[in-house]
Amino acid sequence: MEKLNVMVCDDDPAIVDALEIYLKHENYGVIKAYTGTQALQALSEHEIHLILLDIMMPELDGLSATIRIREERNIPIIIISAKSEDTDKITGLNFGADDYVTKPFNPLELMARVKSQMRRYTALGSIALKNGILKTGGLELDREGKELRVDGEIIRLTPTEYGIVEFLMENMGHVFSIAQIYEQVWNEPSYSAENTVAVHIRRIREKIEINPKEPKYLKVVWGIGYKIEKY
Repeated sequence: MEKLNVMVCDDDPAIVDALEIYLKHENYGVIKAYTGTQALQALSEHEIHLILLDIMMPELDGLSATIRIREERNIPIIIISAKSEDTDKITGLNFGADDYVTKPFNPLELMARVKSQMRRYTALGSIALKNGILKTGGLELDREGKELRVDGEIIRLTPTEYGIVEFLMENMGHVFSIAQIYEQVWNEPSYSAENTVAVHIRRIREKIEINPKEPKYLKVVWGIGYKIEKY
């Protein structure tokens, strides 16, 4: 099996070097960058499967880099930032990140998050996992090809978005709480999961719904959770 590569981008060389040690211990290849500009350059030169990305960097900040990356790639992005307010986390997720970790962080927890994102990403790229097509109305999920279509049009999803859609479509009509969705898709306990799940749900709606404010498929059941409607 080919080695999976993680890019670590932070303007603090000590953090980059420390994360390199932990990642190599888990047998990941490591590409290092120190600005958002360097990160974009590295993406054009290397095969990268996940990015650990700081926000506050010279030349090009992490949020701007995330926007640029999302124009071309759906690889997992985990933001690592000293900004710990909920609004900062929501902003990062809104810009296209898959996860958000605040400094100072527990390296072992971060490695667990890296592994979780990698599992989803490699599964999304596989052509030999689950067979079958799930369909409701004009929403169609091809689990073998790992593609989602709305009225025949392919919708680009990040691995996390795909995981949420697949889980809810496998259980169409069933309402799941935010904690249940988080634990199923992230494969970890649902500490402070509400904002994380809500932001991803909003991004999915923007991609699959004609009117995200009046969704046809991905619906909220107030006070309980979310479901994908069965037609």
